[in-house]
Amino acid sequence: MATSLLTPGTDDTPLAEVAVEFPDNRLLIELCGEYDRNLAYLEQQLGIQILRRGNHLVAHGEAVAAQETVDVLRALYARLEADREVGPADIDREIRMREPGAENPSTATPDGDQLEMFRGGDVEIKTRRKMVEPRTEAQKDYVRNLFKHELSFGIGPAGTGKTYLAVAVAVNHFIEGNVDKIILTRPAVEAGERLGFLPGTQEEKVDPYMQPLYDALNDFLGAKDVGKLREAKKIEIAPLAFMRGRTLANAFVVLDEAQNATTMQMKMFLTRLGEGSRMVITGDRSQVDLPRGVQSGLRDAERLLSAIPDISFNYFTAKDVVRHHLVAKIIEAYEADEES
Repeated sequence: MATSLLTPGTDDTPLAEVAVEFPDNRLLIELCGEYDRNLAYLEQQLGIQILRRGNHLVAHGEAVAAQETVDVLRALYARLEADREVGPADIDREIRMREPGAENPSTATPDGDQLEMFRGGDVEIKTRRKMVEPRTEAQKDYVRNLFKHELSFGIGPAGTGKTYLAVAVAVNHFIEGNVDKIILTRPAVEAGERLGFLPGTQEEKVDPYMQPLYDALNDFLGAKDVGKLREAKKIEIAPLAFMRGRTLANAFVVLDEAQNATTMQMKMFLTRLGEGSRMVITGDRSQVDLPRGVQSGLRDAERLLSAIPDISFNYFTAKDVVRHHLVAKIIEAYEADEES
């Protein structure tokens, strides 16, 4: 139960104290975090002061922010009641979901069929090691489309979770038995550098390009299981050129960094789709590393396929960046410079 008291602030800005009670003291301790670090993070993000009085938390500050703080605290406490963890990423997610234009996470309902992982309006992806939750409205729409469509595109700047969420959905389909294997691929294009001939076997030569995909898989399955599944050919990670001539059936296939695929490579890849398979193509149009004059296959795919109803396109902006808060500001600065 929450109670509020309005007090006058500076420049006629109304201040408020909104108190909310949390009956389970053990969960309240978890909600606050070690050395109250969760409360400190929330204070920093919302510009509010949070005081603890017994089993009450009191948000003090600008009235709207104080009420928002209490709403976030309630949502996080509900996560703990459901035996789920609370950390900075969860706090960030709850704040983002309450921004203007975002759906209320407690009332949102999924489009299309009611899917098992959409519990009470929340979008959750079950993997072997963790439950993955989208942290922005655009991410929620993206994940819904990944489950709904056999061919999906995720387009936007770095740090918006395009590849991470796609790999999470791929792992979910694999552990649920919906596909027989996971295939992750990306063009082996250097990011504006010339590294020369790399030493080692063919696999050792391409592994540096594939490292972001390994990182995501290890997060969901664990390095040991990833190694075993690769030995059993249940997980394949290979450059895009290795897809030529194959029919990819009963597989979940993710093409990462698709902006660096040529038009011919993109056509080749898209026509590999076989029975029982799903494909996700992710890319960032602002980070094309192809030689000057070579058309990006991602742009052509958008132009040619966006009108096909069975193919989904999801777009992200700097507001969806879930890395360090400075990443979003960096992206916005570059975008502003390009437009000027």
